[in-house]
Amino acid sequence: MSTTSSLLALASVGVLLAALAGRCSCEDHGRRELADGCQPSGTLRPTTSHSCDECCKVGQAYPTYKCSPPATASTNAIMTLNDFEEGGDGGDPSECDGKFHKDSERVVALSTGWYAGGKRCGKNIRINAKGKSVLAKVVDECDSLHGCDKPHAYQPPCRPNIVDASQAVWNALGITGDDVGEYPITWSDA
Repeated sequence: MSTTSSLLALASVGVLLAALAGRCSCEDHGRRELADGCQPSGTLRPTTSHSCDECCKVGQAYPTYKCSPPATASTNAIMTLNDFEEGGDGGDPSECDGKFHKDSERVVALSTGWYAGGKRCGKNIRINAKGKSVLAKVVDECDSLHGCDKPHAYQPPCRPNIVDASQAVWNALGITGDDVGEYPITWSDA
């Protein structure tokens, strides 16, 4: 390949990366996730740090989101693991009912845009993964606007495309071992 061809190839890659950089994204655990149709609405910069691995770090910028990608009959999302029990990593009681929930209950928290100000509270969503389907009740918001404080267990704001699910949901879908933590799914209103 000639020097001119090599430079053109590198320039093309640069243009593609610049185009992708303008899409809605944020970083969590070193992974970059795109959330089509949703742009960051601001940035949160914590002034205090905490010692846990997933806690906010001083000076780091965390994007915040008012929106989530459009919900469809088969919405792409990332399922994360949440402990909704008292003292668990979910922080305060669930927003919808003011209660904690056992790990054996099939419950979820949705990113702020999908939570829609509580309009999905108490309703079931259908989650699909690994050729299986399960119903789970919406009990909380995975807050995409706030975080890095005690009510949010000192964790960063939620990404805009998250279905934060209890262990019972993961078990029902047969997702175990190293796959537990973050997993690509689709979901819909049930």
